[in-house]
Amino acid sequence: MNPIKNPAAKKETTNSLVWQKCLVIIAKNTPVWLSQLSKEYHQSIQTLDQIPDIELERLGALGITGLWLIGIWERSPASKKIKHLYGNEQRIASAYSILDYSISKDLGGDNALMELKTRALKYGIRLACDIVPNHTAIDSPWLLKNPELYINTEEKPFPAWTFESPNLSADPEVSIILEDGYYTQASTAEAFQYKSKKKDQPLYIFHGNDGTSMPWNDTAQLNYLNPKTREIMKALIIEVARKFKIVRMDAAMTLVKTHFKRLWYPDAGENTIFPRNSNYLSQSEFDDLMPDEFWSEVMHALSKEVPDTFVIAEAFWMMEKYLVDSLGMHAVYNSAFLNRLRLKENKFLREDLIEIIEDNPKILGNFVNYLTTPDEIPAADEYGKGKRYFGSCGLMAILPGIPLFGHGQFEGLVEQYGMDFSQPLREERYDFDLINEHKKLISPLLHQRYRFSDPKNFAIFDFTDHTGRFNANVLVFFNEVSTYKSLIIFNNQDKAISGYIKKTAQIKNTILKDLTQLLVTNNNPIVTLKELRFELEISLSVEELKSKGISINLTPYEFLVFDVA
Repeated sequence: MNPIKNPAAKKETTNSLVWQKCLVIIAKNTPVWLSQLSKEYHQSIQTLDQIPDIELERLGALGITGLWLIGIWERSPASKKIKHLYGNEQRIASAYSILDYSISKDLGGDNALMELKTRALKYGIRLACDIVPNHTAIDSPWLLKNPELYINTEEKPFPAWTFESPNLSADPEVSIILEDGYYTQASTAEAFQYKSKKKDQPLYIFHGNDGTSMPWNDTAQLNYLNPKTREIMKALIIEVARKFKIVRMDAAMTLVKTHFKRLWYPDAGENTIFPRNSNYLSQSEFDDLMPDEFWSEVMHALSKEVPDTFVIAEAFWMMEKYLVDSLGMHAVYNSAFLNRLRLKENKFLREDLIEIIEDNPKILGNFVNYLTTPDEIPAADEYGKGKRYFGSCGLMAILPGIPLFGHGQFEGLVEQYGMDFSQPLREERYDFDLINEHKKLISPLLHQRYRFSDPKNFAIFDFTDHTGRFNANVLVFFNEVSTYKSLIIFNNQDKAISGYIKKTAQIKNTILKDLTQLLVTNNNPIVTLKELRFELEISLSVEELKSKGISINLTPYEFLVFDVA
């Protein structure tokens, strides 16, 4: 088996764009994965350095060049205690209640990471990790020593709240107590009590939150109006980036000034999500305390200190363009891609792409496209395992940007693993037929990411049926990267259809082009289209192409990727 077919995947170079442009990431819930590997290889695999070479080789052969290890940091003992007090005794601490940014001793520590990092690179795979800048564990050493780094108040947020539940702190000088109503389900966890023996007055510190769900009861919300908080987190990010080529910033949008103010420091009298008491600031007061965007400061510091770091922002709330264009993030989640494909909203998916091309086509190359994430329904449940799945997966593989695969996606697993799982809860077997289909239909595209990743010459074509009516359910794309020309066709519907491809879509400030203008090279009289993965060839004269375009019959969910010669 030859694990590396993509010549850009393994190459170490001062030009980091080479490997970054060919990046294909897979997410792995690390404890769950090690449990699955132990079962698969009939041996105890508990630490990172015990992951077998044959598994890394398998990932490389599938086309993976980035391995996102979820849950590798030292987790909060208080998080585990909360879950046990709440009756979930089989759960471990949450992966996002981080005590310390050192590799968990249970996973072998930093030495195990470095050993894995060296071996993974032999198969063209770079390691990725999370940083969770919005909050820390509820018992973080930062909080125990410096509660001023967090959003807090001396006034009890709700007078009726009581704090008589068990102390979660291991530090004898500090007590950390959740509001009693959390355990009785009488209320949600909004803030917890922090009490130091050095002070009579307790503080009430808010739990981490992004404003879209319940507060995370095992976390503490950092205060980015405090310059010390910003400096400490910036230094931490640089330290982590020295270990990992790829860093994912969890919930990055929460720290953008607009949203940090909206969530935590609204104008007086403004409707609020959380009980904040005196945490009201005018815009000018807020700007005085946080004059610059935190992410701009971080990206500037990384460009000086660790310039080859690739930063991915998890972001929603229509913040994608701002995070890339204005704040300098290298890549950002494309949740619209997931939602449009999931709902088969082909017309809107197409319009989304057209809108981006009209505004700034380079953004296409900054998107992380995915069918599932740790927070989403597994792909096998959402798309099935048939032609619709492989067409959607193929589309992810050929669009500019970065394809992101979920844990268990290649194997057809359907369990959604919680961030507090130490092992799977369901007995599932790998679907080796699905794995083999991936090898035939998707991996050949992933190994040629260099021909798809650049959005500079990306174009969208109209598909019309034989009556001349436009049909948005057939997605037709063209891309030219270096000497490679590709034509992609996806019939994303459960009906067969016949029709023509002739002209590009109507896009503002661009000139409509027909196929001959993009496909014909060196005045060749014949244009030949060869499917990249199996034997299918279409040859047309230039005259025929110009007068009629390409006539094609498509089965339901048929997905074709042609090399243009």
